[in-house]
Amino acid sequence: MSMTMTQKILAAHAGLDSVQPGQLIMADLDLVLGNDITSPVAIREFAKFGVDAVFDPAKVALVPDHFTPNKDIKAAEQCKCMREFAHDHKIEHYFEIGKMGIEHALLPEQGLVDAGDLIIGADSHTCTYGALGAFSTGVGSTDMAAAMATGKAWFKVPGALRFNLTGKPSKWVSGKDLILHIIGMTGVDGALYRSMEFTGPGIEALSIDDRFTICNMAIEAGAKNGIFPVDAVARTYLAAHCPRTPVVYEADADAQYEKTYEIDLGSIRPTVAFPHLPDNTRTIDEVGQVKIDQVVIGSCTNGRISDLRVAASILKGRQVASGMRVIVFPATQAIYLQAMDEGLLRIFVESGAVVSTPTCGPCLGGHMGILAKGERAVSTTNRNFVGRMGHVESEVYLASPAVAAASALTGYITDPGTLEEK
Repeated sequence: MSMTMTQKILAAHAGLDSVQPGQLIMADLDLVLGNDITSPVAIREFAKFGVDAVFDPAKVALVPDHFTPNKDIKAAEQCKCMREFAHDHKIEHYFEIGKMGIEHALLPEQGLVDAGDLIIGADSHTCTYGALGAFSTGVGSTDMAAAMATGKAWFKVPGALRFNLTGKPSKWVSGKDLILHIIGMTGVDGALYRSMEFTGPGIEALSIDDRFTICNMAIEAGAKNGIFPVDAVARTYLAAHCPRTPVVYEADADAQYEKTYEIDLGSIRPTVAFPHLPDNTRTIDEVGQVKIDQVVIGSCTNGRISDLRVAASILKGRQVASGMRVIVFPATQAIYLQAMDEGLLRIFVESGAVVSTPTCGPCLGGHMGILAKGERAVSTTNRNFVGRMGHVESEVYLASPAVAAASALTGYITDPGTLEEK
């Protein structure tokens, strides 16, 4: 029976020769992930099972990244719960402050993700790791608890949508613009419980960071996961980070897709998602004059070194607009150090921005950049729901690092291409 990449990974981990969409399977897990919001719930449920240990201390990762450094007493108690559990169960991959990063940037960087892996995480953006040819998806805290105890999880095999990419993106167009374009095209439920599988010659024009961004936001189209083929770009990243030998799965030539979307990357323009859904998209040419109060550059979506380089290239030698607040979040400590070594942090500070420690912070309205009533932010994060970044009457506009940096200079949502003319 022909299968897609996702279906082959699920079949292998379930010990089956083949699977088909809609089939229920029990599959072995390569990694179970939790953070400081979701893990405490899982830990309390885990205690009810009456088991003495997690299934494998090397296959559980706990990352305190949402409200850390602790923003209040409740956040401190959440992290204490994780810390004590990690100690008691000898969890090998617990990342304390100082070594911590935003989980979906940190785990690939630390070599915990390999091609062909099956990974679940109690965070919806766990689907990020499909950039490396892994099947990864978000689950609830009770599923995380059961997985920590057994090393297994139930899955309903998803059907698949194919996105066939051709051409090359123009300057200032990135993976963020592509995925916003796709979500605007499909809607926030257009890929509901399906695998978004990316194919075509255009893939080679996308960096690994572009691919992380695209897979990260697959969930914003309702997808179960997003996944890319394991090509030379992915292999180069894996060789630099993961000590294991990748297990590469390829879709069968006659694999069945519910729908195929043909996308010419050269036709994509910088794209912005207006409030209050990621599918409320407009190209930069359709935006009009939208005044903003804050810019956020970072997160598990766009806090990697290439994102910071793009933002710095626009901000260098310039000043952010009067009255603007600009906050930059390197996604991990390693990225922070690299940005420091490359002089990017100096560029940000000299332009009038502030640089934060790695944290999810403002993305979910946690801390380090909360919006007041009536305020607007351009953000490189992944969600712009009502109240997502603060007050229910605030607004979040999702964009790429290039658009965010350009907007920081003008105080309005701005096409970075227009700054080249000045």
